[in-house]
Amino acid sequence: MKRMKMLTITVIGAILILSGCASWNRTQKGAVVGTAAGGAMGAVIGRASGNTALGAIIGAAVGGGAGAVIGRQMDKQAEEIEKSVPDAKVERVGEGIVVEFNSNVLFGFDQSAISGDARTNLDNLVTVLDKYPDTDIEVQGHTDSKGSKAYNQSLSERRAGAVSGYLTGKNITASRVVIKGFGETLPKYANDTDEGRTQNRRVEFLITANEKMKAEAAKEAGL
Repeated sequence: MKRMKMLTITVIGAILILSGCASWNRTQKGAVVGTAAGGAMGAVIGRASGNTALGAIIGAAVGGGAGAVIGRQMDKQAEEIEKSVPDAKVERVGEGIVVEFNSNVLFGFDQSAISGDARTNLDNLVTVLDKYPDTDIEVQGHTDSKGSKAYNQSLSERRAGAVSGYLTGKNITASRVVIKGFGETLPKYANDTDEGRTQNRRVEFLITANEKMKAEAAKEAGL
């Protein structure tokens, strides 16, 4: 319990520091958060905030000098994704990247089969992912709150599975990809409006460093 309290205080301190350092770039912020948090606190933050993307990325962080090296590589990859996939929302978080697609971009309403128009977006994303083979990819499916919880859970899993299958069908190594469906449990937007429900119907890609990248980053940082 004492250790958890200390970890919590450390992370809160890091967040407060970051909030007051607007001039810092994303790589510098990632290094601090990674050092402060680590896997245990990443899970705690993810659950507490309802943001599994944030929690997973913080949990995968190594922090310090190696984290800064990884952050620079992620900066470059995120910029390439933004240029190549204009229909996606791309966000750098700590030592990782979150790529968010509204489900309308990838699927028909209430469908889990990837639409023809979606293939261009996913093909462009695959091109960038293929250039950075030392990253892991978690594909998350999310829904709005309409319908039963059981149905929404199943739909989110089927959509995440469909996207994962498309990636691996384009020669993204299967061991890099993990799929998770969260149904309606983790809304990012209000479910009491049509616009909010539309935004909650989404697929997110969490891109983090794999063990090889972490080892090479540590070596480059002189650790």
